[in-house]
Amino acid sequence: MDDPLVRGAVLDDQTRCRHYAGPLDVVAIRFFCCDRWYPCLRCHQEAEAHLIRRWAPGRRAELALLCGVCRRRFSIAEYLLADRCAHCGAGFNPGCAAHHQFYFEI
Repeated sequence: MDDPLVRGAVLDDQTRCRHYAGPLDVVAIRFFCCDRWYPCLRCHQEAEAHLIRRWAPGRRAELALLCGVCRRRFSIAEYLLADRCAHCGAGFNPGCAAHHQFYFEI
């Protein structure tokens, strides 16, 4: 599987962006609406002319998340239960849960 191109205002190779650049901001998401990878919804909104369409509950097995540290893709289901990458142990920002409703139908 090729390393995905993460678009948007990316600041570093661990997918931090100008909107979220803390030490735990290392997750990118493949947006359902355009099948493109972005670090956050704000990066998506700045780059795309369409509205965000969310991942449906029946699509939880999709490999739609990327750990910016080790570049491992993982499923939506794994991400919704995780506080860190199961492969490399990199911690994820717990504040991202406040944005889940923009990415995933809950």
